[in-house]
Amino acid sequence: MFPGRMPLSPPGPAGPDPELELAFIERPIRRSLKTAEEIDQLTVDEDLNDIERAIYLLSVGQEVQKACIISNLPTLVRQNPAETFRRVVPKVREVLTGAAPEIQLAAATSLLTILQDDIILIHTHTFSILKTVLLHMNHRDPVVSGAWLETLLLAIDALPKDTIRQEVLNPLLYQSQLSQSVQGRLTSCRILGKVACKFDSLMVKTELVPLARSLCQDPESEVRVCMCRQMEIIARAVGVDDTRTEVLPELAELAGDEESSVRVAAFDSIINLMEMLDSEDRLNVLVPMVMAVCDGSSQVDEAVMLSLSFQFGKLCSGLAGFLSDEQKCVLLQKFRVLCVSGLPTEGNPADGTKSALIRSNCCYNLPAMVVFVESIHFLSDLYLPFSSLCSDPEVSVRQSAASSFHQVVKLLGSNVYLVHKELLSLLQDEALEVLDALSNQLDETLEVVLSRGENLTLDNKVRKPKLIQVMFMAHGPPPLSYDGSLGCFSCLLVPGSPQLSELLSALLSAEQKVGSSLRWRLHEKLLQRYRCLARLLPGQLLHQSFCPRIFIILTTNKVLPVQKEAARTFCTFLRYNRKQEQRQEMMERLFRDLAQGHSYWNRLRFLDVCEVAAEVFSRKYFSKHLVIPALELVHDPVANVRYKLCQLLPQLRSSLRLPADKLLLQKLDLCVQKFLCEEKDKDVVATIRKTVLELDKLDLTEPFHKRHDWDFLDQKKEKEEMLLLEMEHLERQQNEGIRIPNNHTERKRRDNKTSLSITKSMSMSSSTSASSSSKEMRRSKLSRSRSLSSQPPTSKPVHSEKSQKVKDLGSSSGLGKSSTMSTKDDSVRAAHFTLTTQSTSSMPVLIRSNTTSLLDRASILDQKDHRIRTLDHRTSNMDHRNNMMEYRTSNLDQRDFRTSILDQREHRTSTLDKRDFRTSILDQREHRTSTLDKRDFRTSILDQREHRTSTLDKRDFRTSILDQREHRTSTLGQRSKTMDHGYGTSDSQSKKLSINRKPSSFQSGRD
Repeated sequence: MFPGRMPLSPPGPAGPDPELELAFIERPIRRSLKTAEEIDQLTVDEDLNDIERAIYLLSVGQEVQKACIISNLPTLVRQNPAETFRRVVPKVREVLTGAAPEIQLAAATSLLTILQDDIILIHTHTFSILKTVLLHMNHRDPVVSGAWLETLLLAIDALPKDTIRQEVLNPLLYQSQLSQSVQGRLTSCRILGKVACKFDSLMVKTELVPLARSLCQDPESEVRVCMCRQMEIIARAVGVDDTRTEVLPELAELAGDEESSVRVAAFDSIINLMEMLDSEDRLNVLVPMVMAVCDGSSQVDEAVMLSLSFQFGKLCSGLAGFLSDEQKCVLLQKFRVLCVSGLPTEGNPADGTKSALIRSNCCYNLPAMVVFVESIHFLSDLYLPFSSLCSDPEVSVRQSAASSFHQVVKLLGSNVYLVHKELLSLLQDEALEVLDALSNQLDETLEVVLSRGENLTLDNKVRKPKLIQVMFMAHGPPPLSYDGSLGCFSCLLVPGSPQLSELLSALLSAEQKVGSSLRWRLHEKLLQRYRCLARLLPGQLLHQSFCPRIFIILTTNKVLPVQKEAARTFCTFLRYNRKQEQRQEMMERLFRDLAQGHSYWNRLRFLDVCEVAAEVFSRKYFSKHLVIPALELVHDPVANVRYKLCQLLPQLRSSLRLPADKLLLQKLDLCVQKFLCEEKDKDVVATIRKTVLELDKLDLTEPFHKRHDWDFLDQKKEKEEMLLLEMEHLERQQNEGIRIPNNHTERKRRDNKTSLSITKSMSMSSSTSASSSSKEMRRSKLSRSRSLSSQPPTSKPVHSEKSQKVKDLGSSSGLGKSSTMSTKDDSVRAAHFTLTTQSTSSMPVLIRSNTTSLLDRASILDQKDHRIRTLDHRTSNMDHRNNMMEYRTSNLDQRDFRTSILDQREHRTSTLDKRDFRTSILDQREHRTSTLDKRDFRTSILDQREHRTSTLDKRDFRTSILDQREHRTSTLGQRSKTMDHGYGTSDSQSKKLSINRKPSSFQSGRD
């Protein structure tokens, strides 16, 4: 690796010096970093416990060891608090005397950790901690003293009141004197604000408020600023009444201080105490102060403007009810000035960072200002500064505007179309930080913007042409068309409008810009926000614009979280698409490009899509469309794909429902068997073995009630999918049945027109016939009167003439309704009988009077005819109304028919739910029967075992009997042997006796 020795120094004209090289070679090399003595000093006996080791190192250790022990002091307190505070903490207090700042900071940090973590009961160890803190709080190093001060301020929260009064307040009175250092007086201000919330209002008013007043009059501006910050805490401690008399005058005096920092601190404190001020104080103290700051003629410090820009929204909302219209205009004008402060103008370059911070604060206060001016006046009062902030040259300002954009959009409501151009500019911003800030709440923004676009006309209550001209001249036309006849704007954010296409193209360009960068987390977040478009836009628009881009991300992007989020967005678009053809096309492309792709990477992404789809869709939809293509990947030549499929098998199994998915379950079992029998990759084999165990647990040991919540959620998803399908079906019916209802309505209109014309003609004919008959009757009456005056008539012709009149009247009234005809006939008949009686009685005597009475009665009949004609006209109107009512009832019948169809569908869904419940009950019963079968099988095995044991017991009994018999036979054999032996001995004895007897007998014979 190193071909030659590197030279020690650059070669000169005569080459390297050999003496220097030799000296370097002969120099002794130090093998270790520490000498033996140093190692002995750093070595500690291993038999010591933690407490003893800490005491030993704090006594004789080096600075590094002491700092390490002090840093680990919280650990020692957790292990053994009593011994630590009894032996270690006093040693630490000794070490801190004259110690280096590093050890001081380590001690302050350790004690602060002990107090924050509540490791100990501080009441039991108050003296140990408080004495240590107070002893080193006045360190000459400001960093060290600040660290000890923070420890003390935290300890005050847990200290009792008596201890605070004795140990803290008494030194505080001494440190607040002018003879002490500035650092000591600043510490007194901090402690004074912290202690005020521990005591009652009377004690604070009598003892602490006079001390705070003296510190407010300190000659050092730093002390006055610090005390101004703490006056807010003291005001909350003394209460509302004392704040008005004790605290507010001091703050008002400090608001006119010569130092700008003091004025800013007093101004902030007064605004923060605004909810504690009554209406009189707000009107007499706060409003003049704000007006003095906002007055354009006065020169105000930039620091005050910075504070005002941050508090502007809170100030306007708190003083809205106490300002006149002129004062509101002054505040709005000041806000407009702050929104453009520091921007480059003609001849003036841009200011520094404070101006950019002021404009960022204005962006922060935009929602409060929209509430202040109301949304109807947004165009005239706030649109120009809002547009200026959204197009600010500073990235931080545009980022702040993007962060508050969703709140402004919500407050605008129906006037959201006014900020369409600004939304496009923020989406197309070059800085990704702006897009990141906008995408945090982009789903809420798009929901408001696109939901307002459903209405074709929005009454924005802005009908002033001057405002429209101002906006047109300044920033171009808004995304609306002004309708002069309506006096309002017509919104164009509808499908097919150019404004909507601009918004979609801006969203797509933003995603492409982020996708081409390295900000993959922003890309993931943006895709997550785009999922809301499935509920806001038609599926056709999403299918044409967003789905191709989602496929590109799935096939080309290499970041796994982005791909999974793209898969979830794709599944969401697919679920809410109500076009069967488009869904089919998306699924075919998914299978063609991913499931059957040439790259194993695409096939892995298909399994990721299946994993996400199992969460998005219902089990029914998932098992119907995605289980079989996923199981076909068991034949994949790449082991990584098979490995992923093995991990996905439990999820596939949980999506199946028996007995409907028996075939899919058989295919899944075949897939598992293929893995177990034919798999050669060791990782896949190990994974499939684990998966088989999980499948067994899923099938056998998982009870039904644990899956009930998951099943309930799945049923909800399935109902939503059924509703989407029904909506799609209804849309198709509406689109296909537009012409048929139109023809039907035209026919009804024609029928109504013909009926109306018939009724009109009938009424006209009846009226004309009635008028002609009345004229003829008058003529006949006149002729009769003349004839009667010339010739004396008889009763018969008069009767015949009157009967002819009755016939004429009956014929004239025969065109009416049946009810009116009956009334007419009765009246005519009554008139006829009265005439006949009068003619028979008085005709021979008075002829002139008879003729005049006849004429009067004829006029009465004419009036009756007029009434009949009016009644006919009314009946024709009633007929027309009846026809209209019939038309409306027919429409209602159609609606009732549709509702009946929907009721039938709901009944079908309820029956399907009942069937699902029954199938679940059957599954439970099958599970129970299977368990019972297993129990029966086990009991049968146990019975067989018992039978075997009984037979073995019988065999053992028989063998024991045989053993007993053998034992008996053996005993009998032994007895027989003994008897034989006894018989043998007896025979031998008998023989001996016989032998003995023989000589005895022989001797006796001799004898």
